[in-house]
Amino acid sequence: MPIKIDADLPARSTLESENIFVMTSDRASSQDIRPLRIAIVNLMPTKLDTETQLLRLLANTPLQVEVSLVRMEGHVSTHIGKEHLEKFYISSKEVFKRKFDGMIITGAPVEQLPFEQVDYWAELCKIMDYAKINVFCTLYICWGAMAGLYHLYGINKHLVRTKFFGVYYSKLIMPTEPLLRGFDDYFPVPTSRYTMIKPAEVKANKNVTLLANSSVSGVTLVKSNDSRSIFMTGHLEYDPDTLAKEYFRDIKKGLDTAMPENYFTDNDPKKPVYSSWRSTAHLFYSNWLNYYVYQATPYRLKDITPRSE
Repeated sequence: MPIKIDADLPARSTLESENIFVMTSDRASSQDIRPLRIAIVNLMPTKLDTETQLLRLLANTPLQVEVSLVRMEGHVSTHIGKEHLEKFYISSKEVFKRKFDGMIITGAPVEQLPFEQVDYWAELCKIMDYAKINVFCTLYICWGAMAGLYHLYGINKHLVRTKFFGVYYSKLIMPTEPLLRGFDDYFPVPTSRYTMIKPAEVKANKNVTLLANSSVSGVTLVKSNDSRSIFMTGHLEYDPDTLAKEYFRDIKKGLDTAMPENYFTDNDPKKPVYSSWRSTAHLFYSNWLNYYVYQATPYRLKDITPRSE
């Protein structure tokens, strides 16, 4: 089944060229189906890439999904034109007027800053607090996951000396969890961050459960015990060349950035890059939409109740 998007959204042509089934608003309105309403709070500077990456994964489901892209009012984006944001995004003020079946809060390249020094931190906290009452299940990605764990449960991130940069394998801790159905015992996750969440601190918190962990980069996947919040510290949504683009960008700037680990063919930056995580990514998002949103959310959005925690 399709994902419902604006007919003019730049991601549409890319998705259609990949044989991803997308549906414009006009066609969707003729179907007698209540779509899942998903809000994406896109904090990434590469907004066009992130839009395409997430929409691609959300479209791989038998459900009709209606997406609302969300921008922060207290932050000026420098990597995307104002016109794009005004045309395709809603503001946080508009979010507060609605309820959603699901929400995704993306990562952001601000992980080295204390949370309170991020210019939109107060606004993001309002969104996270609003989601506890008005969103059935929220998925937090990378820095977004660390922000959510910190704000909601007081679990802080820890700076590391050397950036975690590459594709790292994580081990299932809770293999019977529906979110992980179909996963291999070890699964690859693209990672790019200067911080980590320590497993011991997650295990010590009675409100959350550790689902997967990397022996290299720490906590990979956590969920709240009421299954209303999911925290993924990596980037399963990344394209095969996303880490390569980041690496070559840094090299061009003259930065002493190490080559991504477990990534380039034969560890040679001149050779092609192939995805080892694509099937894991599709399975993860399909499981999230099915088991944590569709199977559990009320038919009437107004019936969404506050979280139990």
